Amino acid sequence: QFLKQLGIHPNWQFVDVYGMEPELLSMVPRPVCAVLLLFPITEKYEIFRTEEEERIKAKGQDVKSSVYFMKQTINNACGTIGLIHAIANNRDKMNFETNSSLKKFLEDSLSMTPEERAKYLETYEAIRVTHESSAHEGQTEAPSIDEKVDLHFIALVNVGGHLYELDGRKPFPINHGETSDDSFLEDAIEVCKKFMERDPEELRFNAIALSAA
Repeated sequence: QFLKQLGIHPNWQFVDVYGMEPELLSMVPRPVCAVLLLFPITEKYEIFRTEEEERIKAKGQDVKSSVYFMKQTINNACGTIGLIHAIANNRDKMNFETNSSLKKFLEDSLSMTPEERAKYLETYEAIRVTHESSAHEGQTEAPSIDEKVDLHFIALVNVGGHLYELDGRKPFPINHGETSDDSFLEDAIEVCKKFMERDPEELRFNAIALSAA
């Protein structure tokens, strides 16, 4: 529904990933071009995030210039930004309607920096309004913009044979190593498992795949 509102033809769909075991992953329609992970921001995670950032700044990493990444400056918009990351890094596979608000946003913002893209989204009513209306549909009450929400969405995508984690709260994409179209879902789920292993007593994890319809 959300994709349709943004002007994307329904040849891709978001489907729930019911579990991380091979037989449950085999139920997910292929190909999969992105995985969104919803997870809790806990103290353990924040400590890890700081250490990860320092480690990458010290050692460096390879990030292809073709990776589309944007910062998050709007509270509670992590789902929208996860969605933009998922679609933007697979835009060659998507069929957009001619008047698609998301297509226009991506075309306008392709040459921008991650910070400029975040600022542009703040002014871009069409996507924000769609996000808010779908948030209202999905829950009895959508979280207000200033309410502190401790659940967060990230996107995992394959760009040029590398698996990237895209999180608007981080300063840059995280390269999780090589992947392929065939192994992408399994590789992305391995990354999701690491999030779960860092917080073994937490149960609030949810993965959604962007799959061929």
